[in-house]
Amino acid sequence: MTSVTRGPRPAAGTLPPVVGGRLRPVLEMRRNMVGYAEGMWRAHGDVVRTVLGPPRLDREIWMLHHPEAAARVLSGSSFQAFAKQDPVYEEVGRWLGHGLLTAEGDDWTRQKRFVQPVFTKVAVDGYGALMVDEIERVVADRGDVGGVVDLGRWMQELALRVVVRALFGESADTVIPHVRSSFPVVSDTVVRRGVGVVRLPTSVPTPRVRRGRAAQADLFGVCDAMVAARRRTATHGAGDGTDLLSRLLAARDGDEHLSDTEVRDQVLVFLLAGHETTSTALTFALHLLGRHPAVQDAVRAEIRDVIGHDRPTASATASLPLTTAVLRETMRLYPSAPFVSRLVVRDDEVLGHPVRAGTTVVLVPWTIHRHPDFWDDPLTFDPGRFSPEAEAAAHRHRYAWMPFGGGPRACIGQHFSMVEALLALALLLRDHRVTAVAGTDHLPVDALITLFPTEPVLARVERLTG
Repeated sequence: MTSVTRGPRPAAGTLPPVVGGRLRPVLEMRRNMVGYAEGMWRAHGDVVRTVLGPPRLDREIWMLHHPEAAARVLSGSSFQAFAKQDPVYEEVGRWLGHGLLTAEGDDWTRQKRFVQPVFTKVAVDGYGALMVDEIERVVADRGDVGGVVDLGRWMQELALRVVVRALFGESADTVIPHVRSSFPVVSDTVVRRGVGVVRLPTSVPTPRVRRGRAAQADLFGVCDAMVAARRRTATHGAGDGTDLLSRLLAARDGDEHLSDTEVRDQVLVFLLAGHETTSTALTFALHLLGRHPAVQDAVRAEIRDVIGHDRPTASATASLPLTTAVLRETMRLYPSAPFVSRLVVRDDEVLGHPVRAGTTVVLVPWTIHRHPDFWDDPLTFDPGRFSPEAEAAAHRHRYAWMPFGGGPRACIGQHFSMVEALLALALLLRDHRVTAVAGTDHLPVDALITLFPTEPVLARVERLTG
């Protein structure tokens, strides 16, 4: 199936009709958020207005499925009318701290001055060697065994090891078990509370709140211990200061520096954004290549031509256009962040419709990336659409592809993520053949904070002898 149908757009200048009832959408969102969003888009078009909950306790939510809406909300002349103060971001701040992801206004500007230097291209390329170390370690653990593996679990382990090693250096092994056990609990707590009709105060000890508090305490505890230990190490002049934690502690803006709590909050944001998103991209990239052996062979040939049998470097990834195109096409079909939400803080308009302060707007990259007005055969895996020649000829809307968001609040770690994913594909595919077990390109998915497969993504991995 390569066609996409969707409902008509309401007339400009009018309020879109409320669809879906007050309670049913909540149940459907909890059952499968991605499926609900796509189904409503197909039925009702690019603007879907829903009111959740009983009168006086209700919330108005608009789901927006068009790149022009993304431009308005993220980078238009009035983008400041759309703030990261909606319920989901409130819950992220409550459970993971107030780092760069959730900060607003002057606080965000101040934090970015400290954090931006840690993610420049030069800084990220400096992490290339440690990325390769961890990727080689994970590939060696399973890649030489052969047989069928769950790509989701494998790539999650790989991405987790890379980001924790980049953050904490040689202390990574201490942190990984805590992240592995506690992060999924916190993510579930954030989303279930964020999309709920009524959010009870966290002082009410529901089972979900109790689980969330325990997981939060575990994550805060291990990060606080690492920050304190690294602060002592820096004071005594020990350590090489090359990991992200050391660089955050050393960051200065005049006489100002980040407090230990602020450093912890940045670390937790990087853990959230840095392992689930990249593991998702790699999981689906390998699945799609396992379904398209001719493309996989061409990628392998490119990797061997550029890298040979050497250890790849971060700078070498710039010479892998086909591999990059595969990754970008994967992120189109399976965007790691399938929803981007904002709270309307002053009356504005979106796609010609007046939207009132207090409304939550949700951009849906999942459907924007499949919009037939901007993509030919949108459900077909076709890396060729991201070749330099095709890109130049397409003149595509700048928000038709938005896996890293956009505007001033675009993901600060996107170069880190791309370099890591390209290095992982290079090291995996140079010496291994991946054959997908599932007989379709399109796998069942859902989303908490990030996209995830709802079933194991199985593939046969064989080491090549030639």
